[in-house]
Amino acid sequence: MNPVAIRLLNQQLIAPQFGKPTDVVRYMGAMQAQEYRMMRWAVAMRTRKPSHKAFQQAFDDGQLIRLHLMRGTWQLVCAEDYRSMIDLFAPKAIAVTKGWMSSNKISIPDAELIRVRDILIQTVADKRSVTKEDFVMALAERNLPMDDHRLSYHIRMAELSGVLCSGDLLPMKATYALAADKVKSSVKMERDEALAHFTRKYFQSRQPATLEDFVWWSGLNISDCRKGIALLGDYIHVERYRGREFYLTDDCRTRGFRKGTFLLIPPYDEYLIGYKSRDIVLPQEHRHRAHNNNGIFQPIISYDGIICGNWSPYQEECQMEFFQEDHNREDVKEAWDTYMKYKKR
Repeated sequence: MNPVAIRLLNQQLIAPQFGKPTDVVRYMGAMQAQEYRMMRWAVAMRTRKPSHKAFQQAFDDGQLIRLHLMRGTWQLVCAEDYRSMIDLFAPKAIAVTKGWMSSNKISIPDAELIRVRDILIQTVADKRSVTKEDFVMALAERNLPMDDHRLSYHIRMAELSGVLCSGDLLPMKATYALAADKVKSSVKMERDEALAHFTRKYFQSRQPATLEDFVWWSGLNISDCRKGIALLGDYIHVERYRGREFYLTDDCRTRGFRKGTFLLIPPYDEYLIGYKSRDIVLPQEHRHRAHNNNGIFQPIISYDGIICGNWSPYQEECQMEFFQEDHNREDVKEAWDTYMKYKKR
């Protein structure tokens, strides 16, 4: 088994199979969307012809939804999976969020939660798509001044309850809309059906992966994750690699790997954050160059799937630094040109 090549293929980072951003997110199940600007590249680079405009259209049309969900962090999901994902993942995410509130000594009484949520709903209903600043103004007008930290928890809880989700895509600022207006088509599933559905999506798109990887990614209890795997039956099997058990699906992609390929990977990309253990592609001695212990992830460069450097996505000129192998800027010219074309399309 070549786990690096298999991950590149099944994560759609090499020989991508999809032409549309929505198809990518549907296939992946959910994608980390911590970085508002770079989540667009994370999706686009997994399409055959990366296009910023194609992503924006899908986002503005409500085909792609951004909200706080798994592990209480930002995720990007497709519209038809939205309701089932809320039902499956929100209860645990709400518990995680309340734990963070407690550690930050923030207590929100139910009466306040209901009152503020009503104001958030009314504000969005009046304007269709709003920023956090719009919420701040609306609360102040009703004599409810609120600091950014406390308001963020209110917004997060409204997202996890299925009330708020992402609005229109702006260059820099996140916006919010009513989920009832934004999400046009969404399928409801029974819990076991949803658990099997998203377990399949995780392993299909991130294989080979371990049980511990799935527990980390999903934020679910280990018992739920074991059950999800069991529900897949013969569709999934185990292979051992370096003393660990990895799950692979029967339709695993193994053909199409092309050597000599550089990838400019955004921060918080599923190529790293989709796994608890990242040593398959990230040498331990360079771990600090990709992410720190506080969950901050950096833009990274991979060569044939192995993380070997950092790059600057917000510069007009190609800026990068290698910490593994003897590479230079010219080696990455094709990948940089692809990224620059994406920004203009």
